[in-house]
Amino acid sequence: MAQDINWLEKIQETSQFIQQRVDGKLPKTAIILGTGLGAVVDRINIEVEIPYGEIPNFPVSTVEGHKGRLIFGYLGNKYIMAMQGRFHYYEGYTMQEVTFPIRVMKAIGIKTLFVSNASGGMNPDFKVGDLMVITDHINVFPEHPLHGKNINELGPRFPAMVDAYSPRLIQMARDIAKEKGIRLMEGVYVGTQGPTFETPAEYRYFWRIGGDAVGMSTVPEVIVARHGDIEVFGISIITDLGVEGAVERASHEEVQKAAAAAQPIMAMLVQEMVNRFEEKE
Repeated sequence: MAQDINWLEKIQETSQFIQQRVDGKLPKTAIILGTGLGAVVDRINIEVEIPYGEIPNFPVSTVEGHKGRLIFGYLGNKYIMAMQGRFHYYEGYTMQEVTFPIRVMKAIGIKTLFVSNASGGMNPDFKVGDLMVITDHINVFPEHPLHGKNINELGPRFPAMVDAYSPRLIQMARDIAKEKGIRLMEGVYVGTQGPTFETPAEYRYFWRIGGDAVGMSTVPEVIVARHGDIEVFGISIITDLGVEGAVERASHEEVQKAAAAAQPIMAMLVQEMVNRFEEKE
């Protein structure tokens, strides 16, 4: 898509299509399910599902393990929207295309966004299979999702990122983890363009600049969500380790396998959070 596209028209067209498909029954909470985390869908009482290929202006995910559909239904007692599969910059999309679904979420009334991903851990305290609540991020993507002329209807020119990840939801995750006996780590997520996994030197670099885990998604989505004043909670499954002096060789298949093994705990935590928090008006 070209940079001179009328994004407001595209957003309106897509949001109207979705509203028609769900008969105007719109949620306020959305979840993005990343690599290997699609089994969270098993906990959703699905009312409507829409393949990405049927949605006007939506890209289609090309990554193995990403099914590519929007789901509307109940996770416990809360009506939600879920993206099963996301879009990545490394697939060749522009940042505007990668983050287009977030713009549509805002247009249909989403107030709170849960984002999940698989990531490589640099923190020596981490183990494969750990859950890491994202407390902050470092953006090293070569393109920024807000680059170019600002569309004032979508958000301010210079949005603050001090509270990119909701403090109240982070605290809720801590409380639930303590209550349920879940090993829950916290840390800073480094967002890179991929698609290569990191070299040992890159792992060292990201650790030394303040990162605890690294991945190829999430940061653009969070930036655009906060641009639109959507509250965000982020969580990573540590699927491989890049700890200094002990870097492991990672593969997409191994990442999927590790993510699948940690899914039940992550799914339970997210469901508990979704059902307990009060949506902001």
